[in-house]
Amino acid sequence: MSKVIETARAALEERLGDGFDGSVKFEIAGEGALIIDQDGVREGSGEADCTLSADAETFEAILDGELNPTTAFMSGKLSVDGDMGTAMRLGSLLG
Repeated sequence: MSKVIETARAALEERLGDGFDGSVKFEIAGEGALIIDQDGVREGSGEADCTLSADAETFEAILDGELNPTTAFMSGKLSVDGDMGTAMRLGSLLG
């Protein structure tokens, strides 16, 4: 597991607590992927309601609170594929 993925997993677990109502896959370019769902946060790729894709720098800025997820999306730094409502719910928890 890459250091970026491990750090992200730990940060997301801290923020989301017992899990998330829905399923989201975060694809971090050059690093791997995380799945967030009702079971928590784990490394891996699989089916999800929504897939968010960004580079490691953008993803870290979102987790650090330096970049709002909506701003990242509107500026093209974060792409969303799938259920936009699920992405917005997660964004409100992260933003």
